[in-house]
Amino acid sequence: MAATDHPSSAELGAESADLAARNLQERLMASGHERPEEDRCPICLDLIEFPVPEHSATNVCCMKKVCNGCILEARWRGMLDSCPFCRTKVPDNDESSLAMMQKRADKKDAEAIYQLGNAYRQGHFGMVKDVPRAIEMWTEAAELGSIHAHHQLGLAYCNGDGTKEDKPRGIRQWQQAAMRGDADCRHMLGVVEYNNGHGKVAVQHCMISAKMGYEKSLNGIKAMFTEGHATKAQYAEALIGYRDAVEEMKSPQREEAKRRGV
Repeated sequence: MAATDHPSSAELGAESADLAARNLQERLMASGHERPEEDRCPICLDLIEFPVPEHSATNVCCMKKVCNGCILEARWRGMLDSCPFCRTKVPDNDESSLAMMQKRADKKDAEAIYQLGNAYRQGHFGMVKDVPRAIEMWTEAAELGSIHAHHQLGLAYCNGDGTKEDKPRGIRQWQQAAMRGDADCRHMLGVVEYNNGHGKVAVQHCMISAKMGYEKSLNGIKAMFTEGHATKAQYAEALIGYRDAVEEMKSPQREEAKRRGV
């Protein structure tokens, strides 16, 4: 074979990149179909409804997300100023709350470090708003296993919030979280693919998160159906999966909590 018949370094590099991209796409679609365990209430063990922050509360004492239904039930049992999960007295000021969170962060608790990042981002607990510091905290939390930290990092890099805009880096953060079951990040990947003109791939992503009970993804598939990117059968599949997931997250206590505005 003549020397000219050998593929060039550039061609080999392109083939390698294409193969890596295909492998990543296969992993993305094959994994992350179930929500992470940290999205379950540690008391009733049911998955928390979306949006999770509206249907639960994270206590700084143990960093556990407890659903509103279990919070209401704890109040009925007279636990008005204690954590429903670990029974620790709930701090009544920012200084004590921050101290509890920092104590857990010092022990490399990923959720505590993630929440500290959120506090820096928003200027909560009496802290001065510091987005670059928040990114540092989220990066550490992500390295320790926090899925939700990947979500925040993705937003920061894609929007150039507190750091130089780097959309590919942000998308990689969302991919990491999506493969571990984060519905928010899975939906964002669908949005990215749709905006890049890849309607069929966008439908695949949104199908996964819609079946988790994520309403934005269901609405996205409905919109893509009207545009011709999704089939009627795909929309029907997404709708059935969405309804099943939502039904599984319901409980009498949670419905009563909604009625009472908990």
